[in-house]
Amino acid sequence: MSATVAASAPAGGQPGAARRNVLVLATCQALSMSGQSIVLTVAALAGHMLAADKSLATLPLAAQFTATMLSTIPASLLMGRIGRRAGFTVGQTFGVTGAVLAAFAIYQASFVVFAIAAALLGVHNAFWQYYRFAAAEATSEEMRSRAISYVLTGGLVAAFIGPMLARATRDWLTPFTFAGSYAAIVGLSFLTILLLQFVRIPLPSKPKGGGSGRPLPEIVRQPAFVVAVLAAMFGYGTMTLVMTATPLAIIACGLPFNDAAFVIQWHLVGMFAPGFVTGHLIRRFGVLTVIMVGTLLNALCMAINLAGVNLVNFWLALLLLGVGWNFMFIGGTTLLTEAARPEERAKVQATNDFMVFTMVALASFSSGALQHLVGWQAVNAAVALPMLVAFAAAAWLLRVRRRAQPA
Repeated sequence: MSATVAASAPAGGQPGAARRNVLVLATCQALSMSGQSIVLTVAALAGHMLAADKSLATLPLAAQFTATMLSTIPASLLMGRIGRRAGFTVGQTFGVTGAVLAAFAIYQASFVVFAIAAALLGVHNAFWQYYRFAAAEATSEEMRSRAISYVLTGGLVAAFIGPMLARATRDWLTPFTFAGSYAAIVGLSFLTILLLQFVRIPLPSKPKGGGSGRPLPEIVRQPAFVVAVLAAMFGYGTMTLVMTATPLAIIACGLPFNDAAFVIQWHLVGMFAPGFVTGHLIRRFGVLTVIMVGTLLNALCMAINLAGVNLVNFWLALLLLGVGWNFMFIGGTTLLTEAARPEERAKVQATNDFMVFTMVALASFSSGALQHLVGWQAVNAAVALPMLVAFAAAAWLLRVRRRAQPA
């Protein structure tokens, strides 16, 4: 482990406290991701319904991801000052506000207000993205990859609850289609706020003499940091690119809304079900190998989508895309923990997530335009280059590390 100097004791002090923190964070992840899966299922369709120019259908999602990108650094630094529990609670209040405003925008038939609401939901997302880092801080070093995986498995619950809620609440507030879906997000956010009050993760200890550790330019030059960011950035970016356009492509092919919800549901299963074993795979085969397998699964998703536009193509491709994201994102998150000392975590995590969600925002902006102006094939062909770069970077670092091992 190149630059890892993180303490081996769990942040919560006792194994029981660490397990409680991971369980609570996993449950909060399930609720937050349920809200996000509702958004992923209905936002592009609601945007298409409200937008005069249909090529802007995914603009609200792009606004959401852009707001997430811009909020990652303030969110991390705020939690570094006030703690995880208070910071996560602040984030959920943005979720309540954004969801209420989104429902109001649909009631008013205002595309602009809907985009603003999406941006507030993006701020909300920036906060709960740090659940995985909070889990890593709550456990010992050898359990870190599994804690990250277990928290992200909360999304498996969301894979079923989110699309189910999207279908059930779509016409709750008839004739204002999709407004009820955002009302459901309000309830999920309030429940999350209640659960967060059971999280107990102390503020990171300050080094002797104060300060925040090494300068950021020194940290980001580490090979582990570079490969970690590339894995998470390209894994999340390509997933967003394809996933955001998928409901539009499904509807354009004449398939019903329920098929779009079904495909997104299984995509979320692919994203989070492997979390039960990803940590074990990382410990068994190594984090870089798992990242490389993730890139190959995403390339296979591209090939299946390019092979046809039947429901089975959409389903299998999005399922593999989810697993590929899981391997690349958990792998990248785990590798990132090797690059930061405890006092450096806030700025390193903020830098990582800012870069990740910059890519996600670019992907979400590109997705709707590519789908509308060029077509589904162009959306999928765009996956090839980033997967090649991420695979090559992980393979290079793996080779460097093997050469450095004593014979």
